[in-house]
Amino acid sequence: MKAWRVHNYGHYADELKLEDVSMPVASGTTSVVRVLAAGANFADILAIAGKYQLKSPLPFVPGTEVVGEVTEAGTASGLRTGDRVLALTRAGAFAEYTTVDDGFWYRVPDDVESTHAAAMLVTYQTSHVALFRRAELKAGEWLLVHGGAGGVGSAAVQLGKRAGARMIATAGGESKLAVCREAGAEFAIDYKAEDFGARVREITGGHGADVIYDPVGGDVFDASTRCLAWEGRLLTVGFASGLIPEIAANRILLKNISVIGVEWPSYHAAHRDVLLEVQDDIWSGYRDRSLRPIIWKKLPLADVPDALAAIEARDSYGKIVIDASL
Repeated sequence: MKAWRVHNYGHYADELKLEDVSMPVASGTTSVVRVLAAGANFADILAIAGKYQLKSPLPFVPGTEVVGEVTEAGTASGLRTGDRVLALTRAGAFAEYTTVDDGFWYRVPDDVESTHAAAMLVTYQTSHVALFRRAELKAGEWLLVHGGAGGVGSAAVQLGKRAGARMIATAGGESKLAVCREAGAEFAIDYKAEDFGARVREITGGHGADVIYDPVGGDVFDASTRCLAWEGRLLTVGFASGLIPEIAANRILLKNISVIGVEWPSYHAAHRDVLLEVQDDIWSGYRDRSLRPIIWKKLPLADVPDALAAIEARDSYGKIVIDASL
């Protein structure tokens, strides 16, 4: 079978190799799936570079988000041959076949397209856990989403609108502002051209944002603390800027704000029950059309490096999906 492999940590353009590799084998709670679609993520770039939190031992096949059809079920797994599942894998999605482990897969309903399903695990579960379990977002509250045209950002905008929040999103440039509006943002702010903090205060009549969703970090985090409402909640989701910010404790005290961390993958081990409920709610949103992944492009397996290049250059919006049918 064909698979992209990494033999040395480094830049994907240098280290990714499309190779013929042995078929994976099922055992115990591990099942083999034929890859139907896979999601491309910024984390894949970090994993190839050896900079992700959990390093995959070399050589490895990158890719952590997959929709597949079970071809060989593990003897102790909860799956059967022919099942279609959405799964989080530590590695292995950028291949024709891969393995999935019990505790990390979700059945895909018949009415959900495989390419859509592949875009509705990492981004939607992260945003759902952040907004509702961690921040306890309520209808009528002001929600500010940074990077609203990105994968997690566009998912957060859709989820916030579905919950009845007043939606503000930031992005860079008119084309990405249009994506924010498509996702459901009532107000879209170009952070390259405007002081988003001042605009948020203006839009909210001086109230500020009740919840801020920040996957960017750096200066964006610092400016966000200044436009939070009284008792506002600032969600730290990631550091796409490459800069890890700091905050003075007196700023937290003076406005009674909360800075809340969101580390979604650990829920698979600590609160699997929570994620099963979350994914069921995401499928419900798909059925009633309040949730629909915004997919920039669907690319064949051979074009994985192009997908990662678009993510790295920030040329893409929403999600890029690797489609095995192409």
